[in-house]
Amino acid sequence: MPAPILKVTISASAFCGSLSAAAMAQDTLAEASQREPVIVVTANRTAQPIERVGQSITVIDSAEIERRQTQAVADILRTVPGVSITRNGGVGTSTSVFIRGAESDQTVALVDGIKLNDPSSPGGGFNFGNLLIGNIERIEVLRGPSSVLWGSQAIGGVINMITRQPTEDLSVNLRGEYGYRDTGQLVGNIAGKAGPLSASVGGGYFRTDGISAFSEARGGVEKDGYENYGANANFNLALSDAISVDARGWYSEGRVNIDGFPPPSFAFGDVNEESRTREFVGYTGVNAAFFDGRFRNRLGYAYTDTRRRNIALDGAPAETFVGHGRNERIEYQGIFDIAEGWQLTGGLERETSRFSSSSFGAAPSIGRARIDSVYAQIVATPFTGLTLTGGVRHDDHNRFGGATTFGASGVYANSQTGTTLRASYAEGFKAPSLFQLQSDFGNQLLQPERSKGWDAGITQDMVDGRLQASATYFRRTSDDLIIFISCPLPRTGICAGRPSGTYDNVSRARAEGVEIGLMMQPVDALRLQANYTYTDATNRSPGNANFGRQLVRRPQHSVTALIDYRWSFGLETGVTLTHVGANFDNANNSRKVEGYVLADLRASFPLTDRVEIYGRVENLFDERYETVFRYGSPGRAGYAGVRLTY
Repeated sequence: MPAPILKVTISASAFCGSLSAAAMAQDTLAEASQREPVIVVTANRTAQPIERVGQSITVIDSAEIERRQTQAVADILRTVPGVSITRNGGVGTSTSVFIRGAESDQTVALVDGIKLNDPSSPGGGFNFGNLLIGNIERIEVLRGPSSVLWGSQAIGGVINMITRQPTEDLSVNLRGEYGYRDTGQLVGNIAGKAGPLSASVGGGYFRTDGISAFSEARGGVEKDGYENYGANANFNLALSDAISVDARGWYSEGRVNIDGFPPPSFAFGDVNEESRTREFVGYTGVNAAFFDGRFRNRLGYAYTDTRRRNIALDGAPAETFVGHGRNERIEYQGIFDIAEGWQLTGGLERETSRFSSSSFGAAPSIGRARIDSVYAQIVATPFTGLTLTGGVRHDDHNRFGGATTFGASGVYANSQTGTTLRASYAEGFKAPSLFQLQSDFGNQLLQPERSKGWDAGITQDMVDGRLQASATYFRRTSDDLIIFISCPLPRTGICAGRPSGTYDNVSRARAEGVEIGLMMQPVDALRLQANYTYTDATNRSPGNANFGRQLVRRPQHSVTALIDYRWSFGLETGVTLTHVGANFDNANNSRKVEGYVLADLRASFPLTDRVEIYGRVENLFDERYETVFRYGSPGRAGYAGVRLTY
């Protein structure tokens, strides 16, 4: 299989281990005219040339991540077309990611192909608050329903973070920085190969005094600090040319002060409470190739464990919440090259999820569910330039029964004109979370959420690859969405025995919009990137009082521009401009969250071939803004650091 792609060395174990992402990767235009064919890996859960993938994706490679100098993954994601984020305060606080107007828990989050979503959270989604860049060297964002290959929750899309991979030669990376409000970070990784064993191991530490989660503009005065320890590991043992064993793991432990609703008024304000989160994901598998490599097989076991605790710190520490979610997945995937340009992918999966949660010492809610899945997809190139993809999946849930999803896409790339046309149709589903099914508020009659979506777009390369323009239209409808409902007297039907309310499939939604991108490199030293997204995400529930209103926390407009310049004496400077439009913080659209504009400056300079210093100023104009009503965001902040490579 191919090795280096997009400046990231992807090991054979990573390809065979279900790394995610797909088409329309964005390389630096300076290399456009001389690069080898770009390989992407997860639209099809296997390595494919970009010209053979018809879905929408953005790939942020290692060079771009280093150039941005960003601390948190969410702050990179906010610059991706079709993606918006919300955060309940500063770095480390609860962070949600929305793709093309879908709910935040309708996104599949992966690290090195391993599912991160937390079964103990109310919607079963993933909190991006503890996800720091650390040793992540590549991020792939697949937009649009993708349940055929990725199963439950892939309604909005898939986000995969790929850590540093094993290398043929010994490589060492170290990075340290310090700045605003006593913020410090130290990250290191070592990779290499000894005989048949390839390995990459790293770790990191981050701490900050932080800001008040309760907006300082509204009276918040208490700093809510954050601390995080992280580690990553990737091993591959080649037993022969055709058989290998690989193991991967990722660990994060964070603690952040949060704000809430203190007595006696119970109005939102400063609270001395700490939220602790420990996350571990692991994978081990056997890879085997037969028929001269034409038939590649993987049998693996994946494990995800998330533990959360909230502790009130005033007086004697008291636990106010505890949650534990666990996923176990056994999976087989086979990839068969039928003939030149024709490839079949199929797989079997069994995922078992468990959760428990409790507040203020009450008896815990507990639950368990199992999903058995089978999927198949074929990729065909009937003639040069045209690739067609089609697939189907069936999931059998031991609570609600079965769900079948279908997807298809096509892409035509004309190398003579530099034009790429693409279109896709896909279905998505999301199984009810364990909390929605089996907690004290649960409803075991719930059905899965379902969606149907399509997109179509064009990309045009011009001026020998120095100018690229793209436009994509998307539309998705979602049915049977699960929301929390109150249960007034008399309590009958699903409300029986639920005095505090329950969950029901009563909502519908529609999201449509356009994503426009532009990349320019008029000279080798200057690079410009810009994108604009318009998203109209509305409530379409018949008879609902909020029919036709905008969905909560979904801005209609977002714009990002990045400009980077490399000076002749080695200095590299850049600026990122981000505009996010206004949105609403409640379902009836009566509470508005104003839009904002952020400007970030950055610079780096190589002292030697192996040592580089860098620095940045975030929120240059000290914009006071909120992504969630009443929650603050950092003001102007400066950081400086050093990066060492060997």
